[in-house]
Amino acid sequence: MNSSSQPTVIVGGGFVGLFTALHLEQQNYPHPIILIEPRDRFVFKPLLYELLTGEMHTDQICPLYTELLADRSILFVQDTVQTIDLHHSYVQLSSGQSYPYSKLVLALGSRATYFNTPGASDYAFPLTSDQEAIALRDHLKTCLRQARQTPDPEERLRLLTVAIAGAGPAGVELACALADILPVWYDDMGGNYEELRIVLVNRSGEILKGDINSQLRTTAQRALNQRTIPVELLLDTAVTEIHPNGMNYQQHGKLNFLPAATIAWTAGTEPHPLLKELPVAPEHRNRRGQLQVSPTLQLPGFPEVFVGGDNAYVKDAPQPATAQVAYQQGKAIAHNLQALVQGRMLHPAHVTLRGTLMKLGIGEGVANVFDRFEVKGELGHLIRQGTYLELLPTPAHNAKATAEWFADHLLQRHQPRSLNPNHQHHTPLIAGISAIAASMLLTLPFAWRAAQPQQFQTTLSWTGLPTLLDNLTPSD
Repeated sequence: MNSSSQPTVIVGGGFVGLFTALHLEQQNYPHPIILIEPRDRFVFKPLLYELLTGEMHTDQICPLYTELLADRSILFVQDTVQTIDLHHSYVQLSSGQSYPYSKLVLALGSRATYFNTPGASDYAFPLTSDQEAIALRDHLKTCLRQARQTPDPEERLRLLTVAIAGAGPAGVELACALADILPVWYDDMGGNYEELRIVLVNRSGEILKGDINSQLRTTAQRALNQRTIPVELLLDTAVTEIHPNGMNYQQHGKLNFLPAATIAWTAGTEPHPLLKELPVAPEHRNRRGQLQVSPTLQLPGFPEVFVGGDNAYVKDAPQPATAQVAYQQGKAIAHNLQALVQGRMLHPAHVTLRGTLMKLGIGEGVANVFDRFEVKGELGHLIRQGTYLELLPTPAHNAKATAEWFADHLLQRHQPRSLNPNHQHHTPLIAGISAIAASMLLTLPFAWRAAQPQQFQTTLSWTGLPTLLDNLTPSD
């Protein structure tokens, strides 16, 4: 087969892989597009907390690839890649099928890493997929039921204790969500929710240490303390071993044991193990095992291979592992693939960080918009939801999920009740009005810019808003 007629193979169906495929098809890319992914559903990781708490359902957060790619000229192959041969330009699947390629996109994503902590891989609960979110939810509800039935007070306390290893954004968001939803579940079972304990454990002396969200630390710490069950912090603490009935930890040189029926693990991730097998020199990998790529996201020595997301890093231009970065990299890879086959100049992937978002409990969040404006509380929650819903793949799914979420929020359907005394309770009408007002506030500038761009630019140039929106939604 002539290499020019061979397909472009995309390995991994996360943000980078899926959005590369979608953008290629939108550009009428001349080569066949093959997307290889072992799972049957796309996983929108930032909203897994909503799946865990029941605020959103699986089809909204994790749509089927077959539905997303229906009526599209993208071949979806649900299989696991066993071998990637860069020298002979093919990928081998566990089914025995192999696919030669003319262009390759590596978007394998990452997995939880336990840093060789004994017992962690056996007994800790990660949260990186819909199955893991559902498994954690089912386990927690089982623990609550058992706690309600046991006459042993020590065993009840163990069953009602949740420890979370890692106080980065994932750990903070999970702690806030559980500290609001577990009291509701346990109260519904007739239990005393004040017996619950949520313990957030972190190796460093600060939460959100070295993270893009670090400037939200004060807001996050306040939120942890103001949940229905205030979250306990164990800082400067190393988890040394995890058991079925709790965990060992070391703090200030002293060894301790925390009885807990649930240990959630958000302490770190590592790139896919297949990357270790690629013929890439150690000096072109970082300490995490990511592959060094050019500013155009090409693999040195293999210009037909593009790498993005958790698998790649650009020297002297590091990017955080967030959905907004992966989305923009997918678009950039698609543009450069099109340029490559057309013989045009490739351009560096330009990633614009549009601020940071965090979930800080049921119906509460914080949005650091463009790193300039911090919006928290219910409005911060609405901005976070609206922003992430806008990033959902394909216009059809985006519109459906957004409409369902908006209707649920307006009518207070599927929304967990709150037992938090610090939470402001609204009637459905007031909550609906606030959602409409927030949506109008967020969409009005975009609508004005689209309808009357010159007037928008002239009228508001002094505010800097036109420039911010151009960075947020560039026209190309």
